[in-house]
Amino acid sequence: MSVRIAPSLLSADFARLGDEVSAVIEAGADLIHFDVMDNHYVPNLTVGPLVCQAIKPYATVPIDVHLMVKPVDALIPMFAQAGASIISFHPEASEHIDRTVQLIRSHGVKAGLVLNPATPLSVLDHVLDQLDLVLIMSVNPGFGGQRFIESALPKIEAVRRRIEASGRDIWLEVDGGVNADNAARVAAAGADTLVAGSAVFTGGRYADSIRTLRERALAGRAQTFAHESSHA
Repeated sequence: MSVRIAPSLLSADFARLGDEVSAVIEAGADLIHFDVMDNHYVPNLTVGPLVCQAIKPYATVPIDVHLMVKPVDALIPMFAQAGASIISFHPEASEHIDRTVQLIRSHGVKAGLVLNPATPLSVLDHVLDQLDLVLIMSVNPGFGGQRFIESALPKIEAVRRRIEASGRDIWLEVDGGVNADNAARVAAAGADTLVAGSAVFTGGRYADSIRTLRERALAGRAQTFAHESSHA
């Protein structure tokens, strides 16, 4: 039983991004979460493949690229070449979800599908067996620092049940408003990978923030495991 912490660079100091990547990895980050927004699919504009390529030498852990762009397919080869280890996309941004998944995997990169708060779980019906990661958005995508949407919790539980039924090793990631106050509940619902932006970067005490998130998430997972064991 483990929990991965993925600091989101959206909350980092962009004037010293390489140093920020090194600092959070030294502080215990398991992944670097790289948010890509296009001011089209979402109402914000962030970074592209050149920035991913620039931070790659600093990233001794996988770079977890979350594409909030539409259309999505043209950018996938660029990010694969720029050093992405995982590329996730939104089903609403692809005309052919299966084709986009195959495109990601053809570049030797792990593939993830992202579910917005109102995206139905049925989009997983015919592609779950090809995914390496499912990302549940617990805010509406587009901006950092938003408040966690509580209805994400039963959604996380439902996706965890689907993953368990598949018998495959698929990561279940949650992104949006995750912090020390709700990490235990998010992990108890079934998440094993927590994206945290302001909860890590605000205050400058990266190691303390990551340790607290991990400890609380592990406590939530342990509580769930104990509950399931008692009902087995």
